[in-house]
Amino acid sequence: MQQRPAGREHGGLWEYPGGKVEPGEGPVAALVRELHEELAITVNPADFCALGFASREGENGGGTGRPIVLLLYGCRRWQGDPVSQEGAVLDWCPPDTLTARPQPPLDIPLAAAAIGFAARQG
Repeated sequence: MQQRPAGREHGGLWEYPGGKVEPGEGPVAALVRELHEELAITVNPADFCALGFASREGENGGGTGRPIVLLLYGCRRWQGDPVSQEGAVLDWCPPDTLTARPQPPLDIPLAAAAIGFAARQG
């Protein structure tokens, strides 16, 4: 997980690496790009497996702010050593500690999917 920088929305909270899908880009391609940009690692798209999602409606859908959909993928193989390219604090978290980390609201339900993935992988 990586800790969001102070001074930004949800500053100090822990989140999963990734980011926005650019126009003309699919979610897996976006994740490959984001992991390279954020952590300087290379991942084969075939090594991802979809684990779950979380969403928030926008202002017109009963929520506040813009609508958001977070997709969570699991991955066990990559090339390179993860190093934050943006100065974020990184930490490897054992699955049973994921829910103890303070996280943005939409990341909290994703922890259960990550824990289940880790349990299935052994």
